[in-house]
Amino acid sequence: MTSVLPTYMARMDSDDPARALELLVPEFRFHIALPGREATGRSKDEFAAYIAGRNAVERVHKILRHSCDGDLETVYGMVIESGKAVGSFLSAAVVTPDGHMARYQSYFTTTYDLIDLPE
Repeated sequence: MTSVLPTYMARMDSDDPARALELLVPEFRFHIALPGREATGRSKDEFAAYIAGRNAVERVHKILRHSCDGDLETVYGMVIESGKAVGSFLSAAVVTPDGHMARYQSYFTTTYDLIDLPE
C-alpha cells in the first residue's frame, strides 16, 4: 500500500494546497475537528471549498508518528506556524488500493499534546 498522508500534508502546506485534491477520490468524505468548529463534507468538491476557505499562513504539519494497517493510515504530529508549535493533530485516512484517500478524519487541538515535539 502507498503511504498517502505525508504526501497529502506536504501538499496542504505548500504554496498550492489545491494539489492535495489529486490524492482524493471523487466521492471523498471528510471530517475535520478544529477548536471551536468542524468541517465535514461528502465530496472532493466540498473539500476544494474547504481548502479555498483556509486562512493563508506559513503552516507545516510535522509528522511525529505514522502507521498503516490494511487500508487505514494514521499520523500524529504538531502544526508549526511561523516557526512555532501551535497545536497537535491526530489524523486518519481510508486509502484505496491505488493510493487515493477515500475518507479522512482529523482532530486538531491547541490545548493538549499526546507526544512532545522533539527538541
